Amino acid sequence: MSDQDDINLEGGDAGTGDSGGKKLGGLLPQLLKWVAIVLGALIFIVTVVVITVNVMGSSGKSQTSIPVSEEYTGSREVMLWYREPLGTLQTRTSDTTPASVIVEVALGYPVEDKATPAELSARLVELKDFLRAFFSRKTAAELRNEEKVKIEIRNAINDNILAKTKIRDVRFVKYEIVEQQ
Repeated sequence: MSDQDDINLEGGDAGTGDSGGKKLGGLLPQLLKWVAIVLGALIFIVTVVVITVNVMGSSGKSQTSIPVSEEYTGSREVMLWYREPLGTLQTRTSDTTPASVIVEVALGYPVEDKATPAELSARLVELKDFLRAFFSRKTAAELRNEEKVKIEIRNAINDNILAKTKIRDVRFVKYEIVEQQ
């Protein structure tokens, strides 16, 4: 034999045949190396996915868009309603066979406005008289168009009854037109 055959660099005898211990000792570091590589790859993939989702979620366009009309201006104004003192009004229309009209009107004004309810209370008799006369002058067919009636009432109250303040909206809590047959 040559001199190199007798030298064992690993510390064991060359001729003892301790090859099973070498395999186990070499297998464990290889196994740990692959486990570390797989764990590192998983951590990298999860990190990339999380970052991508966050970037796409915050600056990307939403997949579901809600159409908004051009005339939409945002949230509606919150209002207080003046209605209890007006009560329910009952009158007849100006038709040849008059119809009965039973209406309870609510007048809307801004929440922060303190002058409007005071002026409405001061002009309560004028308001009731105006509303009764307004519905008495109309026909049942004219009163069927509620939106037009609301606008007419609002404009007439703001122009002819209120001097210092304005109402913003008119709503009907009760609105019945009973035609005679």
